[in-house]
Amino acid sequence: MNSLVSRIALQFFAAFLVFSALQFPAYARPFILEEATVESIHAAFAAKTLTCTALVKSYLARMAAYDKQGPALRAIITVNPGALGVAAKLDKQYIDSKGRVGSLHCIPIILKDNFNTSDMPTSGGNVAMKDSVPPSDAFTVDKMRKAGAVILAKSNLQEFARGGVSISSLGGQVLNPYDFTRTPGGSSGGTGAAITSNFAVLGTGSDTGQSIRSPASACSLVGVRPTRGLVSRAGVMPNSFTQDEIGPITRTVKDAAKLLDVMVGYDPKDPITAFGVGRTPASYAAGLNPNALKGARIGVMDNLYGKEERHAEVNAVMEQVIKSMEAKGATVIRFTLPEYDKLAPALATDRFEARSAMDKYFAELGDGAPVKSFQQLVDSKTASPYIQKIIEAEIAIEDGLNNQTYKDRTLSRDKLRLAVSSKMAELKLDAILYPLQKIIVVPTGQQEQPERNGTLSNGTGFPAVTFPGGFSAPSATAPLGIPVGAELLGRDYSEPLLLSLAYSFEQTTKTRKAPLSTPVLK
Repeated sequence: MNSLVSRIALQFFAAFLVFSALQFPAYARPFILEEATVESIHAAFAAKTLTCTALVKSYLARMAAYDKQGPALRAIITVNPGALGVAAKLDKQYIDSKGRVGSLHCIPIILKDNFNTSDMPTSGGNVAMKDSVPPSDAFTVDKMRKAGAVILAKSNLQEFARGGVSISSLGGQVLNPYDFTRTPGGSSGGTGAAITSNFAVLGTGSDTGQSIRSPASACSLVGVRPTRGLVSRAGVMPNSFTQDEIGPITRTVKDAAKLLDVMVGYDPKDPITAFGVGRTPASYAAGLNPNALKGARIGVMDNLYGKEERHAEVNAVMEQVIKSMEAKGATVIRFTLPEYDKLAPALATDRFEARSAMDKYFAELGDGAPVKSFQQLVDSKTASPYIQKIIEAEIAIEDGLNNQTYKDRTLSRDKLRLAVSSKMAELKLDAILYPLQKIIVVPTGQQEQPERNGTLSNGTGFPAVTFPGGFSAPSATAPLGIPVGAELLGRDYSEPLLLSLAYSFEQTTKTRKAPLSTPVLK
């Protein structure tokens, strides 16, 4: 009898759980700030369990607790003093419009501090630029605001985005939230450290070499370097006409896709975006396919993997990524591309273009700018020592666009594009898989992050998506281990496929882990 009663009780309880799930779906449950997504925030707004003001206050509290205090990550340069005022207006808008709002309504965003903002300084991490307020927003920032986003803060970075360890004269050294003895990658390391620590929902970075994807790799995040011509770079402090791209840094693939949906578009101030017209889907986010790996042909480019003992931890993670993709139905084809090894050392065009690009940027700031030319900036000698040497070398090249070496490198970039495209066609590949960095992110105190593979994308203009691949072994300073990012590269305008492949992997493996150093606030 007791057995029968127990079975009836269990059946009743199971039925109650089903009923509860139907009556009170996920969006009606208490909102959890940590690891929140665009989708979960908008669901909480719809369920009336969250307001924009409360959301913004919660993120500001986390920044106050962890950026300059506690672990003192030094990820943030400027907090938007008007953020709560914007939130209040968005709350009213939500009520007045009965929830018919923009796709990024009240989504807090952290911008790398080389994105122009008309209401906050854009410093590039440099003390001479700390009070430089541009006359208008960057093209993409304007689009984010029109979609309803809250620009919450500006993040620290490798000064002027010249390098990969994220240290600046204005903001100091950004720390990796997973291991305070290491850098967060760079140059968008402040955005990486902030987003992985749940200081906001979405972030932006710029990528001349691998500066979106390096912090994504080092901070267990998703980073997108888009196809050259897909996203306008107007209003972003430049390094290069040829190599610069900008894109999302987020905790999930879907959120990266949602931000990319807003960022793309033609901008006459960046004419290269004319090539992107007609090449974008209705929505990157809506098109995500959780089964994209089934039947996909993934190339593993062996010469982007290290062969020494120092490469062992990254290689082990990547082998597990490969096994997970195969288990999901992908076919993996290993190959070598000798042309890459020959061409990669002589592809970079940025130092030849830097002077012209920076002078163009300063000319657009107007007469009230504290720094009016690249020469004035270099002469101020305010940059951190390593960066000061770089910009002095850049300005010494007076006619870089007519330099023969520059022309040779431009030709080499076309050669690499052809070599990669030909190999993908020969092997019938959908994408190429490799670790963004052959070794785990370096300790603080080093000037550069060696052995990065970002050149395959920055040297061809092809798009790439970095996503969490796994972690190194835990250690005394890294209790979860150190994140290792995997990267997928495809042909021009293949972002829908690359995002779907990364999404399929993400949904299967749930690899990302939030750092232990920035826990839930009481």
